[in-house]
Amino acid sequence: MDSVSMEPSQWQMGVTKIFIKAPESLFLLEESRERKFDGYARTIQTAWRKYVRRREMAEIREKATDILFNKKMRRRASINRCFVGDYIGFGQNAGLRALVGKRERIEFACCVNKYDRRFRVQKRDMLLSAQCIYLIGRERVKKGPQAGEIIEKVMRKIQLSEIVNIDLSTRQDDFFVIRVREAFPSILESVFKTEFLTVLSDKFNAATGNPVNISFSDQITYTAKKDANKMKAWIGSMMGDERVLQFVNGSEDFPILATKGKMMTIAIGNGLPRDSRPGKISDRQGSFNKQKPPRSAQSYQYQPPGAQKKSAKMSRSNNSMERPAMHKIGAKKSARNLNPQNGNQSFMNVPSPNMSIKRKGPPPPPPPAQNYPKVRALYDYVAQDAEELSVSAGDVINLLRKEDSGWWVGELKGKKDCFHLITSKNYET
Repeated sequence: MDSVSMEPSQWQMGVTKIFIKAPESLFLLEESRERKFDGYARTIQTAWRKYVRRREMAEIREKATDILFNKKMRRRASINRCFVGDYIGFGQNAGLRALVGKRERIEFACCVNKYDRRFRVQKRDMLLSAQCIYLIGRERVKKGPQAGEIIEKVMRKIQLSEIVNIDLSTRQDDFFVIRVREAFPSILESVFKTEFLTVLSDKFNAATGNPVNISFSDQITYTAKKDANKMKAWIGSMMGDERVLQFVNGSEDFPILATKGKMMTIAIGNGLPRDSRPGKISDRQGSFNKQKPPRSAQSYQYQPPGAQKKSAKMSRSNNSMERPAMHKIGAKKSARNLNPQNGNQSFMNVPSPNMSIKRKGPPPPPPPAQNYPKVRALYDYVAQDAEELSVSAGDVINLLRKEDSGWWVGELKGKKDCFHLITSKNYET
């Protein structure tokens, strides 16, 4: 009754029943019960959806391991990572949803680095649906009523049926090259490449009926995109400028890029072995997740006061048997021996009586005040702006600076602002 704020005069407690005075109060209780049941159902549904989603992501992670098994090194921080699918909040971004089809479902979304023909990095949002791959960028509008504004735009749309091959290296880097039939390839970099390849493999197989071709090599050669006026002739002849991605062994876990001409060298250290597989969640739990052993039932049993004293004595004797106490003299000697190993302990020494203690002297005197010329106001003036001084007749103002515009800078009662000199009679020096 207190939870629905019902007045005590509207109900009364009996032996086995509750008597409610007005029907409206009964309707209020029934509505509150329905709301509670609805909240419980929503909580159960949310928990069930999360469980199903985690199970699906675990299956996808196992498929991802099969794609890269014995072919590519794995990064230490990614092999046991849980798959999410949407890493840019596509579901809450109305601008991105407007760029794809109304009924087109996005299976994977993340932010990638796209490299152009000169190996310059550009940020892109990559969306993967059952039919296409979208690369979305941002550009500034040059003409029209929206001139100067930055809008989102589809920079490239790749049909899954047009994908010829996916190229990767054998190292633990995040680069991959998407080769498209009769078009230029896309050189991308993403930390979620494993999840992307897994989802792409499923959608490609569903769209074409064939598995996607994935190649692994430490030297990837591709044909870069030409200028717009040469693009038509290049597509017909499939001849263009070749670019090379060379992957070499480095000393760091992150890639170090070096560009020279038409080649970019990526140096990165060794990752996990190529035959690594993600472990189960129970195997990866730390000691902080381990359940504590249940307490024995004896600790909850009642004991009389005499038994408590006896049990305390026995517990002390048991502890002494498990960990024998060190002799006092031996403990002092061991403490003396261990003392030099703890670092410099000179600060613990007591100073000798003849040692003089340096004490801090008095603070230095403040700098002398500067002597500014002074002027005296002959008339009252109320400030018209926040940067002006309000003066009264007879006020003495420190003149800090004179300006040719007729405004002088002065100080009055600790406030430094401007005051105007209308005529020479207004102030006297």
